[in-house]
This record gives sequence, C-alpha cells and structure tokens, in this order.
Amino acid sequence: MRRGEASSVSSASASANAEEWRVAGIRAAGSSGAVSGVNLLSLRSHNAALLLDLLRGAGRAGMSRLELAERTGLTPQAVSKITARLREDGLIAEAGRQASTGGKPRTALRLVPEAGHAVGLQVDRDELRAVLVDLTGEVVAERRAALDLGAGAEAVLDVVVDEAQVLVEGPSSTAVLGVGVAMPGPLDHTHGVLHRVTGFPEWDGFPLRDALARRLGVPVVLDKDTNAAALGLAVGGEVGAFAYLHLGTGLGAGLVLGGAVHRGARTGAGEFGHQVVQLDGPPCPCGNRGCVEALCLAAVARDDIDEAARVLGEGAANLVGLLDIDLVLLGGRTVTADPERFVRGVGAVLDTRARREGASSPVPVRIAPGGARAVAEGAAQLLLAPLFGRTQD
Repeated sequence: MRRGEASSVSSASASANAEEWRVAGIRAAGSSGAVSGVNLLSLRSHNAALLLDLLRGAGRAGMSRLELAERTGLTPQAVSKITARLREDGLIAEAGRQASTGGKPRTALRLVPEAGHAVGLQVDRDELRAVLVDLTGEVVAERRAALDLGAGAEAVLDVVVDEAQVLVEGPSSTAVLGVGVAMPGPLDHTHGVLHRVTGFPEWDGFPLRDALARRLGVPVVLDKDTNAAALGLAVGGEVGAFAYLHLGTGLGAGLVLGGAVHRGARTGAGEFGHQVVQLDGPPCPCGNRGCVEALCLAAVARDDIDEAARVLGEGAANLVGLLDIDLVLLGGRTVTADPERFVRGVGAVLDTRARREGASSPVPVRIAPGGARAVAEGAAQLLLAPLFGRTQD
C-alpha cells in the first residue's frame, strides 16, 4: 500500500491537539460502543497519532526520535515521552541503530504491525467479502461467502457474523480493534442505520451497526462501500480531489475533497448512480427513470460494454463539471471484468467534454488500485485511519 508524504497527513480539528482520547483494545463491547477489556492502544493526543503515521510510512527501517521531532515540529522531549508510552503499549519497537554521522548512533523506532488488527467487510447485494488487516493495512486473512441481501435481516446477519467471527476470533495473539462494514447506500453513517438500499426497501431504518456490535462483541463502524473505498485510496496515497466510481451490482461514487471523504450534511453524498440523464429512460429501482445506474446496468446486461462505458462517462463528466476534481478512479466487479474498455470509454467522454469547454487537458481516468478487495480494505480503514491522525470527514 502506498503511503503519502508526511506533509499530507491530515490534521483533526484544532482542539484535538489538546484533547485526550483513548482507543482501547477490544475484548467486549455493547451496542453503545462502550469498551471493556485489555488496554491495547492508549493514544493520549493527536501528536501520538502523527508519530504513528510517520513510523507507519517509514516501514521496517523506522525513524529516530530526532527525525520524528524534526518532521512534526515537536520537541525532542515530547517525542521521547510519547514514544516511551507507545513502546509500553507494544505499538512500536526499536528497529536497530542507524549509521553514525559523527555523533552517537541513533536508535530507530518502527511500528509493530501485528500489535492490532481490524476487520473490513464488504456486504454486497449477492456476496460478502471479509478481510483482516494489520496496522499497516496489510491483508493477513480473507474470506468470501455468497449472500442474498433480500433474504431478510436475520439471514444476512447470520452470514455476516459467521464469517466475521472467524476473523475476529482468529489466533489468540490477534487483537482486533473492531469491524468496519461497507455496503450499498443510501445509509446514515453517523448513526449506523440503513436507508432505502436501492432494490431492497425492506432494509429502510435497520440499525445494522448496533445489531452487528451486539452479536460480534466489538465496535462496528458502518459506511457506504464507495466511501470506504475512497478512504482506503486516500490513506494509500491518492492525493488531491478525486472521485471513485464503483460499478458492480449497482453504481455509486466516493468523493475525496480537501484530503478527506466528503459525506455531506446528512451523510448522503455520492449517490452518483441516481442522477437522471434521460428523462424518458427506463425505470430505475430507486423510483426515477433514466438514472445512470439503470442505463449502465441495462447496457451491461446486453453485453454492450462500450455503451455502458459511454453512459458512465457522461455521468462522470457531469461530476467533473460540478466539482472540478483532479482524477476519476474506476472500480467494482463490472469495471474490473473489462477495465481497458471502461477506461477508454469514460476517458473519451471526458476528453470530448474538455475540448468543448476549452479546458487545457481532460481529467485523467484510471483503474483504482486494490482490485476486488478495495472496498473491504477500505472498510478496515474506517477503524484504522483515525489511529493515525487521518480525518474521515
């Protein structure tokens, strides 16, 4: 996973520097998210998160305390105090001595990836993909299972819990911070409640986050699949303002603006697939006619990938024109089944639109890194990103 430069580390709110906060290791948690059990992580300030993020980017070679002080602007005394606590918590360890430049050799510190893990779940309309990742975001275990989102809440929860439980329990040495869940929207990220998932209105109002937290016994974070993927891409090194367009069993977008995932005031941003581009077009399960999603999926169903790419490009061009973003990334199983045609088709529409509008160059289009695991890995980052001082919204 690519890491951004230290200068791209996102800051939390200004008050976060003074605020003390703690993330505990998980043994059990109620539906409210209250945590009990072994204290694994004790990050008492935003500064500790910044140090962890730098050490994560430094890899096994690590960094000296003096380097950490220079990169963060903290005093060497403050760095020594924070790193001593992080070593006590088992989050960092010595990585050996660096070569001397004339003085006493400096001891390098490194992140301990196996000190904590997070589970990421992609709950799609017909499939569940689950990953267990360490603190660096590296996938250490993966599971997949068939799923029918229309089978009802209890049946779906049974599948999700069974597969997640294998990863949550894992080896006895695995400390799991929690579970990130990514699924089609719309949904309420803040309260962990689903809305009318397109094609599955029976899920409207279901408190999925709390239901899973009760059954799994660990904290759970819920977000849209596209937002989770976009977060994973931003943490992995994608910079600037970009849109992640996900075409699989449905179509949605994850937006990163100003270095953070943009969810909107009601956490509803990114319902990209339901912009109407043909007033008299075919009906869409959302209730409208001529939605980009309906037109794309209809073209895919008749194996007209070039038309699907063209329609996706028209929707992408509207998004580029509205937000003036720097990059369009494509993902989802339908795109990855024929990536070159989708990149070519979407790119052609953006190129035509840019020439017509007199733009100096079209917005680039490429396939998002991460492949089939991009959403599940991004779901795990819903838990990990805040530990490293990376804001999500």
